[in-house]
Amino acid sequence: MNNKQLEQIRTKGGFIAALDQSGGSTPKALQQYGISESSYSGDEEMYQLVHEMRTRIIKSAAFDSKYIIGAILFENTMDRSIDGKLTADYLWEDKGVVPFLKVDQGLAALENGVQLMKPINGLDDLLKRAVGRNIFGTKMRSLIKEANPAGIKQVVEQQFAVGKQIVQAGLVPIIEPEVDISSADKELSEKILKEEILNQLSALDEGVHVMLKLSIPTVDNFYSDLMADPHVLRVVALSGGYSQSEANEKLSRNHGLIASFSRALSEGLTAGQSDEEFNAVLSQTIREIYEASIQ
Repeated sequence: MNNKQLEQIRTKGGFIAALDQSGGSTPKALQQYGISESSYSGDEEMYQLVHEMRTRIIKSAAFDSKYIIGAILFENTMDRSIDGKLTADYLWEDKGVVPFLKVDQGLAALENGVQLMKPINGLDDLLKRAVGRNIFGTKMRSLIKEANPAGIKQVVEQQFAVGKQIVQAGLVPIIEPEVDISSADKELSEKILKEEILNQLSALDEGVHVMLKLSIPTVDNFYSDLMADPHVLRVVALSGGYSQSEANEKLSRNHGLIASFSRALSEGLTAGQSDEEFNAVLSQTIREIYEASIQ
């Protein structure tokens, strides 16, 4: 493991850019960017267009390690290059940004008020490739829709079981049990979730590091005790469907919680913008998310 990257993730001010929409969410990401589904044909053209969008973001002068400490990619982006370098190497060597990889393969059907991760086929092989491509850590998402104790326990147990497999491969897992922001009992779900996470953390071996990616809590600073746990490198927040301004406002009230935004990061960016317009929008977005993350 790269100790310089570890120290950056543990201590540096800033946030993590989530550039990891995959197969299912890529058409939506492109549409938000101003590219309709009728403008491309088949997966290869779609992935090429989304790589061009991400390359434009990453190469922008606004995408700076002064503000951004890490970036989450998905497998297709990890396998592609920017200026002749694999994306992860470009991120770290040219931008000073720590690369992560999304490893989950989507959500299973709703059961017990939650959606577990689908089985991750070929995970060991993917982790080996990630290590070979200088990836630092991984991310995987589950979804909690109801305050169902049995379901939430299943989500956290599954996340930590896969997390241990990722640690064994020499990578740092970002454990992401998202609580749906529109859930009627979001606050209660968060209470149950925190207890389950604390239980799993207490069972980890000394020296094992994980990160947590959580919905911005209903009660401000609710996750402070998770941040204080010696196993937790960082607690990051997803935007979860909030607008950029709303996500930033809620985030800024939570000391020590930093952003790992996806939709809120790319809000306002379009393919038709000139580079000057694109960079101006991205620069303002990055500065605002950064300010909310260092409160």
